[in-house]
Amino acid sequence: MYRKHFALTHFPFDLNPQPDELFASATLAEAEARLKHLLELRAIGLVTGEAGSGKTTVCRKVASGLHPGLYRVFYVPLSTGNVMDMYKSIGWELGLPTERNRASAFRIIRAEITRLTLEAKQRPILIVDEAHHLRNEVLEDLRLLTNYEMDSQNRLCLLLVGLTELRRRLSMAVHESLAQRIVVRHHLGGLTRDELPDYLTHRLRLAGCELPLFEPAAVEALFQATQGMPRKVNRLAHYALTSAALQKAKAVSIDHLQAALEEVTP
Repeated sequence: MYRKHFALTHFPFDLNPQPDELFASATLAEAEARLKHLLELRAIGLVTGEAGSGKTTVCRKVASGLHPGLYRVFYVPLSTGNVMDMYKSIGWELGLPTERNRASAFRIIRAEITRLTLEAKQRPILIVDEAHHLRNEVLEDLRLLTNYEMDSQNRLCLLLVGLTELRRRLSMAVHESLAQRIVVRHHLGGLTRDELPDYLTHRLRLAGCELPLFEPAAVEALFQATQGMPRKVNRLAHYALTSAALQKAKAVSIDHLQAALEEVTP
């Protein structure tokens, strides 16, 4: 309802912004630089962060900027099953027939990666999201998929994306072999206090509003409540704008923000 009240073209705090509409925060810029370095190395990388920090978003941003003729990105969003379940997910992404046993699935995936690298002259990139859910044996087999010891150059770039707990898991002795092969690590933080006003302005401008709709006190309260985590910021800002519109206010005050916080807090 606040779209009409504030004359917005669309809801400014949509949870799934387009890659070219992302706010250029410091943590996003660093993540992009590290991931581009990972692609050059064709190695194993790790991106972690708290829920709502933008892990998947930054991966989408980097993937969207890759030349489709030079790179093949394969995305596995979630796998809580066994090794064979993971192989099936990867096989589907690669367009391969379903194999009945683990050894055959492993072999056909490796063969397709080799074909893409040597014949199609493409760089395959496997992104495994929500990787903190993966079983230990699945993590180990993902490492083996990238192991081409007879080749002088890596063929598969593997990116593991997950919550902070994934970093702790990979520090365990059982994952030492995998941890030693991770060449790029990045932990996504939230927006800083100084970045938050510019972020709000950026999102509002994309929705056709050039006016500062959040009062300084409301911005500070928004930061305190969310610690700058983008998803939390978006959700709370959405409800705060609704509260302001219901009261026919011209801007979001700290009272509107507090009302929104009470609404979103269980």
